[in-house]
Amino acid sequence: MTAHRGALDLAHAIADLLADPETAPVWPRTVAADRQHLAYGLPGIALLHIERAAAELGPWQRAHAWLAAAARQPFTSGPDSHPFYGAPAFAHVLSCAADHLPRSYGRALTTLDAQMAKDVHRRLDAAHRRIDAGQLAERAEFDVIRGLTGYGAFLLRRNVNSSALQGVLDYCVRLTEPLTDRGDTVPGWWTSEGPSGRPDERLPHGHANTGLAHGIGGVLALLAIAARHGTRVEGHHRAMRTILAWLDCWQEETGTGHAWPYWVTRAELRNGRLAPAAPRRPSWCYGTAGLARAQQLAALALGDTRRQIGAEKAVVAALTDPAQLKVTTDHGLCHGFAGLAHVASRTADDAHPTTVGQLRTAIPPLLSAVYPRGNHPIATATTVLRDEEAGPGFLNGAAGIALAITAPATATSPRTAWDACLLIA
Repeated sequence: MTAHRGALDLAHAIADLLADPETAPVWPRTVAADRQHLAYGLPGIALLHIERAAAELGPWQRAHAWLAAAARQPFTSGPDSHPFYGAPAFAHVLSCAADHLPRSYGRALTTLDAQMAKDVHRRLDAAHRRIDAGQLAERAEFDVIRGLTGYGAFLLRRNVNSSALQGVLDYCVRLTEPLTDRGDTVPGWWTSEGPSGRPDERLPHGHANTGLAHGIGGVLALLAIAARHGTRVEGHHRAMRTILAWLDCWQEETGTGHAWPYWVTRAELRNGRLAPAAPRRPSWCYGTAGLARAQQLAALALGDTRRQIGAEKAVVAALTDPAQLKVTTDHGLCHGFAGLAHVASRTADDAHPTTVGQLRTAIPPLLSAVYPRGNHPIATATTVLRDEEAGPGFLNGAAGIALAITAPATATSPRTAWDACLLIA
């Protein structure tokens, strides 16, 4: 059995075990504390079935059942919600279904669109007041999971001509303007927090996060995707070049290719060089795979073929470097082998002819890491679902694994925009 066939069988098995919300083996917190969370709860499982139905790999009935289960209680909106939690998270999932069922969910999405625009403008007002005051950002102001780039990803699909999207892109441009803090000139996305979003005694003067999920990589990806769709604001290309120049300054040579740190500390900023560090996993959320994909998208938007090829080679190097793969220890979408396979597939879809073959060749070993030869798909799917830490959800668990391995296993692009929330396409 090929790696592609085995991975697809595993995706089928996961979907079958998660077929019915009334009988699926999910953890109590999935339907209670995590119910509204795209990362861990019911919306992410619905997203799996929406993609499979759109690809004619499963029935729409399963998608409708999970959407109905998710919507049995009201969703949180307003200040307590964010792109991965509450009404915005459900809006992303519902829009993926509505794209293929244009007569369904229209009224609900119109209501969610209005709430989303209101939330975005409120957040933008607060962000600009913060910048006007010369204060440092909080990570949740701008990141993909909780912040304005996550909202931008949704608006780019749903309301491309809206003032809300225009405002988000203008904000992203302004975020690239430097600030002064403690006598140092720091990038506009410098935060006083640690990488967790909370104060960190290891980083008393904050850091500049490079990650796609939580750092400037997500801002770069949003600007790049918007530009490729023909949506630009004043200073758009300049902002992308500012971010790329920053990343160039902190680029490392691993011996197999280029890599980037998860973040830059105040001491490193002052010294102008990175402290020695062990190899890091090249995941979607942090590390070279996701960040190089963002740079590839930016290069495509800017028409910079040299940079595009360099970014694609960085992805290949990260996905074939034993040292980086050794510290990749799970199978999930966020920072595991399934996520790496999906990033590789998306990168290959847009790759230059000189690198596309290398990217495609890197995929089968990643699929084999998720589903080793000789395993049984149902047994493996059951084991994943019984893992209390991973669970059935989207970001770390079974639904995300099944989603992430389907496109690389079938050598086709996703049929829905399920991964738009990740800002890799």
